[in-house]
Amino acid sequence: MTRTTRTPAPDTGLAAFLARAEAERGAALPVRPADAVLTLLALRGADRRSGVPEPTPELLRRVLLEDLPGLLWATPQERAAMPAVVTALADHLRAARRINTKRHDRVLAAVVESMPAFEQAMTDPRNLTWPRWYASLLRADGTDADDPEAVRGWLAAHAREPHADRPQLPSPVHRSDLTARTFAARTLLIEALLAQDPAAGPDRLERLATELTDRWTAAGLGEALTGPHADLAPGPEDLPHLALADRMLDEHLDYFADSAVPLPPPPAPPAPEDIRALLHAAPLPVALATGTAGEDLRELAERCGFPGPATVVWTQGTPQELTELGADILAALVERIPSAAGPDEEYALDAAHILYTLYERGSTPESVARKASDLAGWKVAPEFEELPVPVPDSAPAAYSTPAAAELAALLALPDLTDTDRSELDGHAHALADLVDQLAETGCVFRIGDAYGLTPLGSAVMRHILAGAGIAAPDHETAADWNAAETAAAVQHWPPAIAAATLTGWTTARGATDAAWSELLNAVSAAKSADFPHTATPALFARLSLAAVPTAPLRTALSDPVIGAYAHRLLHDRGEPAAEELVPLTARATRLLEDLDAHWTEDMRAFVTAAAENRDPDPVPTALIDAFDTAAVHWPGGAAALVEALAEAHPPTSLRVLQDLHDRHPDNGVANAAAHAVKWARTTKTPRTPKTRKTARAPRAGRR
Repeated sequence: MTRTTRTPAPDTGLAAFLARAEAERGAALPVRPADAVLTLLALRGADRRSGVPEPTPELLRRVLLEDLPGLLWATPQERAAMPAVVTALADHLRAARRINTKRHDRVLAAVVESMPAFEQAMTDPRNLTWPRWYASLLRADGTDADDPEAVRGWLAAHAREPHADRPQLPSPVHRSDLTARTFAARTLLIEALLAQDPAAGPDRLERLATELTDRWTAAGLGEALTGPHADLAPGPEDLPHLALADRMLDEHLDYFADSAVPLPPPPAPPAPEDIRALLHAAPLPVALATGTAGEDLRELAERCGFPGPATVVWTQGTPQELTELGADILAALVERIPSAAGPDEEYALDAAHILYTLYERGSTPESVARKASDLAGWKVAPEFEELPVPVPDSAPAAYSTPAAAELAALLALPDLTDTDRSELDGHAHALADLVDQLAETGCVFRIGDAYGLTPLGSAVMRHILAGAGIAAPDHETAADWNAAETAAAVQHWPPAIAAATLTGWTTARGATDAAWSELLNAVSAAKSADFPHTATPALFARLSLAAVPTAPLRTALSDPVIGAYAHRLLHDRGEPAAEELVPLTARATRLLEDLDAHWTEDMRAFVTAAAENRDPDPVPTALIDAFDTAAVHWPGGAAALVEALAEAHPPTSLRVLQDLHDRHPDNGVANAAAHAVKWARTTKTPRTPKTRKTARAPRAGRR
């Protein structure tokens, strides 16, 4: 490789450092990695009084693990030489008496310690940026990456290739991932340059960032990718679905507070070779692609790249590019609906929410009337909300709210009248109008009162969700999960889908009792590790639907955590077992969750009454009644039960025990609960808190 002598910005003493290192070691260090390391250390604030940036272990780790994976293209040999680069730098500083032996050793230890993570980060496709991707491709074709003319020539030839003949991005990344990572890396670099020179204007910062990026990837690449070949490296503004991805992330975090909580796989995603036909059959995409959408949709067409880059994708795009185009069209429409809506269109701001909830329910069909009942203030039991609705073979195009009797059956709300139907009618028609607008994209359907995601819609939504960093597995991924991952995931899924997943998981492992026991053990371990966020009743309801065999359940009776749930399930199935087989710890665990649910029931009654400015009548006593019933059969009576509840999980028991102290009419129980509350508040119970993970780089225009 020809050594460059261009002065870095900022000046890091690169040329002198390389010459000195070669003289001392008898071998040249790789220029590009050395340039990147020294420059980024300087931009991170390293002291340069010795003429070169002086690394600390902390700065070095940031550069190696946070900065270089998004900014530097390096061969395996160059990555392997990274310890030599840092060692030469540390040796120079030690010889110049800028650092002592102890500091010298800490720097070297930091680089050795960081090397495995550095190598993983540098080779992880999720850290690819557009410059790193094209630098890799053009070098693989033998192009001289230090010759800007050669680089521009390669890009021109690449742009002329049919899309299907171009190298495909490595799984699992999409173009949107490279766009997001490129934006994040560019932002990081410009912010570091600005910190170095606060007086620099935006244009100078952009030029410096491009210069550095080109030095660390390929000469002339940055100018070409922001100029004549900008379509090869789309930015956030070129991919409308990134904005919808951010909306999806907000929805998911509102539901689960953690982007890693997986959504159920769609039932039957289309084959890649079918995406083109599905997209070409959708009314809105066809109108945008053919220029027949009308003046009122001209801005939407331009937003999606018609005419322009999207036109080429429409005719010769790969399945992934066509899925992305479908996502852009869907996102642009969702963005447009509020501005085009009238002031009384109550669902205009809810399009993203409607799409998310359809995917979150496993892409199973929903009812317009049932969804609209939320706005009418009707309370539908959760188990009915999750049920898929039947889809008729045909229905009139115009929406009609189901008759009162049909509504009563659909919502499990008996005695609904025509007056009730009239109350719901306006809300249902507003939602149906929104659904019909979304259906123009080919991603949503409505037949009568039933609506849902089409196969194209499931594929498009999965693409958008993955771009948001939300766990959206396919069936193959879910089948490969271990027992713990499977149990953790399905507790949040609609019961029928969860049951099918549990059955499929065990079937793939021979449907043996051992496989079912592995799942049950995973539930027990999850409950022990994270009591508040493991929904044991929901998991056993899904295991019941999955028809878990009797033998694994009987084995689980002795489990100290879930034994009482296994006992209850056997009893409900008419397969009784002696309760003495169940440890008291397991019985207390189940009772604590049961009583906590009754506490919620009581509090809901109090809140409802307060909202209506009245006292609850009758005063809710679900918790007290359930506690008294359980205490009759508990060894040692009420006082012993109070103690067992506190020990089952102190943090979770606090509100149950406090309510028993405040409201139980028996002073003995109230006093025992007060003592248990004091003990529970001073007891530390290890648990894994849920955290707000975003799992993807920041984007421009995040809402």
